Amino acid sequence: MIEIRELAVTYPGGVRAVKPTSLRFARGEFTVLLGASGAGKSTLLRCLNGLVSPTGGSVIAEGCNDLTRARELRHHRRRTGMIFQQHQLIGRLSVLRNVLMGRLGYHGTLRSLFPASQDDHEIAFECIERVGLLEKALEPVRNLSGGQQQRAGSARALAQKPTIMLADEPVASLDPATAVQVLSLISDVCRQDQITAVVSLHQVDLARQFADRVIGISAGEVVFDGRSGDLDDASLARIYQQQTTPDSRRRATPSASQDNDIRPIASLESTL
Repeated sequence: MIEIRELAVTYPGGVRAVKPTSLRFARGEFTVLLGASGAGKSTLLRCLNGLVSPTGGSVIAEGCNDLTRARELRHHRRRTGMIFQQHQLIGRLSVLRNVLMGRLGYHGTLRSLFPASQDDHEIAFECIERVGLLEKALEPVRNLSGGQQQRAGSARALAQKPTIMLADEPVASLDPATAVQVLSLISDVCRQDQITAVVSLHQVDLARQFADRVIGISAGEVVFDGRSGDLDDASLARIYQQQTTPDSRRRATPSASQDNDIRPIASLESTL
C-alpha cells in the first residue's frame, strides 16, 4: 500500500532524525512504530504523507507515481487520514463542523468557501456516530474531554474515506483507560474498513495489545520489525536503550514542516 526506500531525514545542524530506512506497509495491516520519545517515530510517520520532506530516499504510494509532484501529493493526502496527538481541532466550532473539514480535500478552493453539501453532512454524521459522539455532534469541541476530542479527530480523519490512516502518538495525553478505548476504536474501524494503519506509540503494552506488526525505532534506526507476539525482553532492550534523542532537539524548535500541518486548519477559521 505504501513503501519507503532508503528514506532519511537530517535536520539543520546535522541532526539525523531518521537514518536510511526501507519499509513496506501492507493493505489492512495495523502497524505500530514503537520507541522512546525522540527516537524518530513521528518524523518517519510524517514523511508518509509529506508533512516532513525526506532529505534522502523516497516514499512510494499505491496509485501515485511521484509524490514530489503537487498533484500526486494532493491525491495521496486526500486518501490518507491523520490523527494528531494534540487533536488539531478548532475549539469554538462544533464536532460536526470540525469533522466536515475532512471533506475539504474532495473540493476545489472556491467550493470549500460555501456550506457543505448534504452528502458531506451525511458522511460526517456517519463518522461521528461510528466514534460514539452523535449526541455531541453540535457541541463545541472545547467543551469535550480529551478522549472525546481524540474521537472527534478520528471522525474527521474517517470523513476523508481514507485507505491509509496515520496516528502520531494519539493517546499520549490520555489516561490509561481512555487510551485503550481510543486505540480500540481506531483499531476496530481500520480492520473493518481494511484501512492500512501506521500508529506511533511509546507504550509497550498497547503495542502488544493492538498491533499486527511492531517496528521498533531507536535513535532514528529500525532495530526490530516483527509480529507483536515476538516482542521479547531482548528486543525491548534494543528499542529503549539509552540514546541521544535527535527528535527532542527538533521539538524544542518546530520546523517549518511541522508548522505546515497546523496553518491550513487555523486559516479556515475565518471562512467557517
